[in-house]
Amino acid sequence: MTSVREVMTPGPVGLPEDASLIDAARRMMEEDVGDVLMFSEAGVRGIVTDHDIVVRGLAQGADPNTTPIHDVATESVTTVQASESCDHAAETMREKSVRRLPVVEGDEVVGVVSIADLAPDLP
Repeated sequence: MTSVREVMTPGPVGLPEDASLIDAARRMMEEDVGDVLMFSEAGVRGIVTDHDIVVRGLAQGADPNTTPIHDVATESVTTVQASESCDHAAETMREKSVRRLPVVEGDEVVGVVSIADLAPDLP
């Protein structure tokens, strides 16, 4: 049984909730990832994907230089434990209709697992 820890992308990229859409897009480009975690003083508050920036932001007329990521983020974040099986992560993604999950060990976010990480050989 393969664990999420074995396939996740470690060291998740995060930004403060008031960072702009352009800040998020640039970080995604620099880090070659499709998401950033949104942090507040209390910890992880949400996740923003490249899809969120385009569909919830740009397509709605948002100015990418001034619109904060909290305007497009998914705030009810579902997580998965690093020790869980990849099958469990895939089932969670199906149930929640998401393509990425922050990976935690206890209360600490240690990575992100995507659907592509779980099925790397699919086209």
